Amino acid sequence: MTTEQQEPGLTRVFIENRARLRRIAQGIVRTPEQADDVLQDAYLKLAHGECPRQADRPLGYCTRVVRNMALDHCRKHSVEATYRCFDVEADALDVPDSVSPEHSMRDKQVICSIDRALQSVPPQTRRAFELYRLEGLTQREIAERMGCALGLVNAWIADAARAIAGCRHLLTDD
Repeated sequence: MTTEQQEPGLTRVFIENRARLRRIAQGIVRTPEQADDVLQDAYLKLAHGECPRQADRPLGYCTRVVRNMALDHCRKHSVEATYRCFDVEADALDVPDSVSPEHSMRDKQVICSIDRALQSVPPQTRRAFELYRLEGLTQREIAERMGCALGLVNAWIADAARAIAGCRHLLTDD
């Protein structure tokens, strides 16, 4: 029996038992519209599947395909439902299109002010602060990298934080 003869047999059985298969799908997905979607997907899978099928019991095979597709459909919708947010209007969201020139200029001024403040501290203080704040290293990792005591790293970070404390007023949004 060739592939061309097998697939029409399954699709023929599927079409002849469509009402029964639809009831099975609807019993799982609960709505007629979703049951129709499942039936369409199942039919396409049977008619145009990747591998040839030889079923001893074509109706049982079609039933199993519909059941599995319906269960997959339910799982998919269950996962998608966790990501949906129906009570929020997309048009009402206040999402900035781009950074305004004023904000961009202010951000550059803040960075320049912090840089100037850090230029006033010794190089090892600045380096410890940069490793801590910019690279995310722990104080212990900084001490190992710089070859010094943990308490010294703590003091350097505190000194740098005091040096840039005068820049905090620039960070507030008006």
